[in-house]
Amino acid sequence: MVNVLTRRPRLPALGRFGWLMGLYAENHIRLTRLFQPGDLAPGAYLSEVEGALAVRLDIIAQHRYTTELRLSYTMLDPATGEPDPSAYLRVYRDAKQVEATHCYVGRRWQDVIGMFPPPSEVVDHRMRMNTFLGKWLQYLVEQGHGVATLRAAADGTPASEADTATP
Repeated sequence: MVNVLTRRPRLPALGRFGWLMGLYAENHIRLTRLFQPGDLAPGAYLSEVEGALAVRLDIIAQHRYTTELRLSYTMLDPATGEPDPSAYLRVYRDAKQVEATHCYVGRRWQDVIGMFPPPSEVVDHRMRMNTFLGKWLQYLVEQGHGVATLRAAADGTPASEADTATP
């Protein structure tokens, strides 16, 4: 009897960087379906749904291939006066990816990983931020937020670029 061995092609393992790029792509799908930020002019927008917290979307800048924005609730942290939670996002329309550049959930990134973290720690932190973003976007969909509930905010002033900190 002849033993026949079938060879299966070996698939490369998905590394942490590949996983992170997958999160960016998933978050692009979620955010685009939720608010279509590429179609919005710079300014402040509110999404209000009965029985849910109001969501604020600040379109900071629209560039040729990217959109910069901040997503937050209308609640403020009593200690800092900043919206909490909030996430600064960069939408890459050409690559169909959304990157959470930094989040504020009670603490700044410098307080979490330090000023000069090793690269592996930066990737881990970005994975946590973008996982948080994906779960938050899914929650907003479940609450009923979306393009239909989005309207220009009365004050109309977006978060300034000076408010953004580079991670």
